[in-house]
Amino acid sequence: MITAEGLTKRFGDKTAVQDVSFTIRPGTVTGFLGPNGAGKSTTMRMIVGLDRPTSGRTTVNGQEYRKLRAPLSEVGVLLDAKAVHTGRTARNHLRAMAATHGIPASRVDEVIDLAGIGPVARKRAGKFSLGMGQRLGIASALLGDPHTLILDEPVNGLDPEGVRWVRQFVRHAASEGRTVLLSSHLMSEMAQTADHVIVMGRGRVLADAPLPELVRSWTTNSVLVRTPRAIELASALEGPEVEIVTTGPETLEVNGIPASRIGDVAAAERIALHELTPTTGSLEDAYLALTGESVEYRSSVENPEEIS
Repeated sequence: MITAEGLTKRFGDKTAVQDVSFTIRPGTVTGFLGPNGAGKSTTMRMIVGLDRPTSGRTTVNGQEYRKLRAPLSEVGVLLDAKAVHTGRTARNHLRAMAATHGIPASRVDEVIDLAGIGPVARKRAGKFSLGMGQRLGIASALLGDPHTLILDEPVNGLDPEGVRWVRQFVRHAASEGRTVLLSSHLMSEMAQTADHVIVMGRGRVLADAPLPELVRSWTTNSVLVRTPRAIELASALEGPEVEIVTTGPETLEVNGIPASRIGDVAAAERIALHELTPTTGSLEDAYLALTGESVEYRSSVENPEEIS
C-alpha cells in the first residue's frame, strides 16, 4: 500500500505539489492521470525518495522508502527508462542490479524472458529502440519480484503487442494482490487497465475514485435519435429533466431520459424511429472535464480541421 499525507513540494517560489493526500491499495491498478506540469512525476519521485517533500510524508507499506531494507525487492520502479548504463548490455545491466541487491542471477533470465527482451539481451542498451528501452526498464522494475509497482508511462514507445502485454501484466499483478500505480497519457488504454483513478492538476488532487464512478460523475449519457418527425418527437419528449439538442434536420441528441423511454414515447405517438443509439461518457471525457482549467499549455485551435 502507498500512502501520501499532506504532501507538498516547492522548488524555489514554484509549488509543484500542494497538500496531496491519497491511499493506493493492494489488489488494484490505480491510474495516475494529469496534464503536463500537474505534479505526477514529482509525486512519484517523492514516493521513492528521489525528491524530499517540503512538507508531508509518503510511505510504502507503512515505511518511508529510504527506510526499506530491500527496496528493490519491495518496490519496482520505472520512472525513466533511459536511466541505464548505455555501454552495458541489457543482461549485464540487470546482472549488476541483481548483484548489488542480493538477488539471484537466475532471476535475471526470468525477467528477460518476462519482458520479451531475450533477442536483444546481449545488445548494448545505448543501441536500444525506445520500445526496447521501455521493456528493459520494466524488466529492471520486476527484478526483485516486488509487491509494489510504480510505472510512469510504461507503454511509451511500445508497439500494440507490447501495450497489450503491459496491460495484461499489470492486471495480473493486481490480481495477485500487488499494489500497482500506473501513469499514462493514453486514456483508451487506461480505461481498459485501471480499477481506480487519481487525477491531478496544478499540483493538487482533482479526483480520487473508482474509474466507473469517476466517469459517471463527470460525464453525461445521451441518446442519439434519428426520425423524419424530429420536431414532433422533441415536443413529445419535453420535460423538466430532459435536454434536447437538434443536431440536424432529422436528428436529436437527448439527455435526461433513457432510450427505452424515448422508444415508448415514439411508439405512443406513432412516430417512426430510424435510429436510437445510447452513448455513454468515456474516461477521456471525464478527464477533460476535470482538467480543463489545469492545462498549462493549451492549443490555440480547438478543431484541427480549422488549420489550413
